[in-house]
Amino acid sequence: MGDIVRLVPKSELERDRLIREARAIYDSIFPSAAPDRAPQGGEGRVKS
Repeated sequence: MGDIVRLVPKSELERDRLIREARAIYDSIFPSAAPDRAPQGGEGRVKS
């Protein structure tokens, strides 16, 4: 007893589904680079 049931509108469920689908497509086109990887050797250095 005391449980709260939240009724979610169908439009909100559809919006969430579309956002998840769009993120999956974006990630497949633009895979995230490893941001935690430090430049090694001469990578990332500007030559003057």
